[in-house]
Amino acid sequence: MSIRTVSTREVYRNPWLRVREDAIERTGGKPGIYGVVEKDDCAVILPIEGDTVYLVEQFRYTIQQRALELPQGGWETADVDPEDLARGELREETGLVAERMTSLGALWIAYGFARQKQHVYLATGLHMESADPDPEEHDLVVRRIAIAEFERMLLDGRIQDGCTLAAWGLYRLWIERQKSQPRSRGAGLGNPENARVRS
Repeated sequence: MSIRTVSTREVYRNPWLRVREDAIERTGGKPGIYGVVEKDDCAVILPIEGDTVYLVEQFRYTIQQRALELPQGGWETADVDPEDLARGELREETGLVAERMTSLGALWIAYGFARQKQHVYLATGLHMESADPDPEEHDLVVRRIAIAEFERMLLDGRIQDGCTLAAWGLYRLWIERQKSQPRSRGAGLGNPENARVRS
């Protein structure tokens, strides 16, 4: 390791995150400090139905804008099962329940200053029940958008959420890998509803 932690102290905490400041020593002995934001794991979900995807729109306080993005969030609880978290966030934000959840992988969010892992799930076999948004999602609106239009929005900057962009890129790579694998009995090539799913 090229950076050694000399000491650490927590400088701030609220129900959603913790901030610590570490005294560090770099290779060669040069000292410094490192500020780290710590958050529990979260999930981002790709709810796909046919040629459409469900998105949520809400006001994001940090940028003072309404933003369109994939459903995502966390429970501020350590050691939560990632699939349970993904199913719960999908239901809370959109009212959707998925018959199948496929894990596409996990990403570190902004690890230049933050320690938070995001689990990426594809949700298929969707049906609508009732949403249960938390107080921070009081203005959340669910939108169902054609995938072709969604991708145009990613390209032209109407959607700028990094987690949404990363999750969609991972999904597209996953689809390409499904197409290159031998066809198994009962599974269509590239069909997200048939490959490597956990019910």
